[in-house]
Parts: sequence; structure tokens; C-alpha cells
Amino acid sequence: MSKPVTVRVPEELRAQVREQAEAKGTTVTTLIAEAARHSVRDPRLEGAAEAFRQFVARAADAFDAAFPGDAPARPDAAGVPGQAA
Repeated sequence: MSKPVTVRVPEELRAQVREQAEAKGTTVTTLIAEAARHSVRDPRLEGAAEAFRQFVARAADAFDAAFPGDAPARPDAAGVPGQAA
């Protein structure tokens, strides 16, 4: 069962959240509930995505060598946002 919560935010933020909800075809309540869920997620997951990225980066060449027919095309690192060239 859900319980109501009153949150005071600046009008500009309220407008931004409302616009995002409309763009996504959802409600402000749903967006705020999702944000709250993400803020209290399992602390064991902290850093998990980065650890996975590092593992993939270290293991990619070995995987490609072991399974050459399954090797995906790799984008040029210079053209991938967030990755060093």
C-alpha cells in the first residue's frame, strides 16, 4: 500500500518534472517514486556497472580470440562518448 508524501520543490523544478512526465507519458508521482527507488537502491550495486565495464574491457580481446565468429564490431574508441581514445 502506498502512502502520500508532501515534498516542497522550487516551481522551476516542478515544471521540469511535469514536462518530463508528459514527454514520457507518465505521471509526476511515478517519476518521483522512481527517483526515490533509485536513491535507496541496494548499496551492493554501487560501482557494479563500472566494475562490469572494466571486466568487459579487459576480457574483450580474449573473448574475440576464443569466439571469432561471435565477435561484435567495436566502434572507434575516439567516437564513443565517455571513452578515451
